[in-house]
Amino acid sequence: MKISTGIRYCEPGMRSSIRAMQVSNELLGITNDNISGFDKVGYQRQEAVVSSFTEFLGVHGISRNVDEQVGRIQISERPLDIAIASKGYFQIDTPQGVKLTRDGRFQLDKDGNIISLEYGKVLSDSGVPIKLPFVPKDLKQIQIDRKGHVSVFNEKTRKLEYVATMGVVDSTGVAVMHPDVKQGYNEYSNVSLQNEFLAVMPTIRAFEANRQIFIMQNTNLQKVISQLGSSS
Repeated sequence: MKISTGIRYCEPGMRSSIRAMQVSNELLGITNDNISGFDKVGYQRQEAVVSSFTEFLGVHGISRNVDEQVGRIQISERPLDIAIASKGYFQIDTPQGVKLTRDGRFQLDKDGNIISLEYGKVLSDSGVPIKLPFVPKDLKQIQIDRKGHVSVFNEKTRKLEYVATMGVVDSTGVAVMHPDVKQGYNEYSNVSLQNEFLAVMPTIRAFEANRQIFIMQNTNLQKVISQLGSSS
């Protein structure tokens, strides 16, 4: 007696070619997003995670993973431009909940709250919005050290007064103990254009190969249909 086990999967070749082209198109979309985000402040490169069953699942077998490596840090000289020179995220209070971001282009509202470009309030390490006791005449009077401690110079007392500590956390929400905050800097994306263009070539070739196979299969199917019609 012989026992044979295994999984056998068979489907029309045209459907397989179409699925393969859809997968290539999804991979190209991820690469295009990375290239588009090259000059964006706080953008993090996305990597495609391809399942071993993608051949059968199609685009449902592809997911995205965020590359958390630090991007290019450049000086801006704006006092409320803040960059994190280590892995981690700022916490922003929004109507949709707390948002994590590495875009540290902050501003000050009329009430003294430090806010993002989308007007979300920047949270401290205690989870409450960072609010200055008064609005300084010059933003340069606001000082933020490497640990994220926010202080403001009080002209009346002629002293630098501590306000709060910026809440920097990792992707799981755990506090980063040594965030290495840099005041007056912007962090641009961690995308390498050269690597993106090199990585996209195999995907383009795979798409083109499957497109040619699909054309051949479609042409042969048309011939078969035509011959069946003429024979009847």
